[in-house]
Amino acid sequence: MQNTQIRQAIDPRHAKSMDTEELRSEFLIERLFEPGCTHFVYSHLDRLIVGGTMPGSTTVTIDKIAETGTANWLDRREATIVNIGSGQGQVKVGGESHTLSHHDMLYLGMGAGPVELSGDTKFYILSAPAHRSIPTRLITIDQAAQVPLGTRETSNERTIYQFVHPDVMESCQLVIGITKLASGSVWNTMPAHLHDRRSEAYLYLDVPDDQRVFHFMGQADETRHLIVSNEQAILSPGWSIHCGAGTSSYSFLWCMAGDNVDYTDVEMVGMSDLR
Repeated sequence: MQNTQIRQAIDPRHAKSMDTEELRSEFLIERLFEPGCTHFVYSHLDRLIVGGTMPGSTTVTIDKIAETGTANWLDRREATIVNIGSGQGQVKVGGESHTLSHHDMLYLGMGAGPVELSGDTKFYILSAPAHRSIPTRLITIDQAAQVPLGTRETSNERTIYQFVHPDVMESCQLVIGITKLASGSVWNTMPAHLHDRRSEAYLYLDVPDDQRVFHFMGQADETRHLIVSNEQAILSPGWSIHCGAGTSSYSFLWCMAGDNVDYTDVEMVGMSDLR
């Protein structure tokens, strides 16, 4: 079964008036991974599609997503499929089969055609509009660029793994990676920043069942927070900060789409400016 939910773009004035349940319904994706189902969220934030599927003993075919308005979902889009599960998965596209281990990613260019997914694992799916075709490419976690950041003293010691990124490969507008926090560190992306030219999606990973992440959003002088569980995703508009602190260490998978693929194109927010 395949189902798609549409999320509209919310402006900051509207967001200021929302209570917790309204914020969660617009910005938090609570359930993406369910046996026998393929879930998509079609967001009007840079037309991002965020999805998830668990093939199990079956083969899941992604051919058409009606909300794109095209015969095939990749006719005018690029996508990346990530294996976030513990088992191996197979992705067949364009007559070729690719094996993905834990946290490996497969990039699919515009016009790649229908995609078949199989394996006892979980696939996270990200897609954005594209303007040209780029060849399919598998990027393993060993091939990702690694950037260590932060310190133990500030509780944000972490390693950024860059997969779909100009330092690793080309894309039209997707920029994707995983950030893994060191044991004892809990803060991600702090000090906070904005990137008004790009929207972003976070998928929180490796969060123990009895722990949570406090995700901070909103304008710098009008912040809000959402409490997030493992394998839940956040949609982050360009006007919003996006950072978090967990009650334990965790990882998160980030995806950006918008005007450019410049990872450093951000506007920093000073700690004294946060409210």
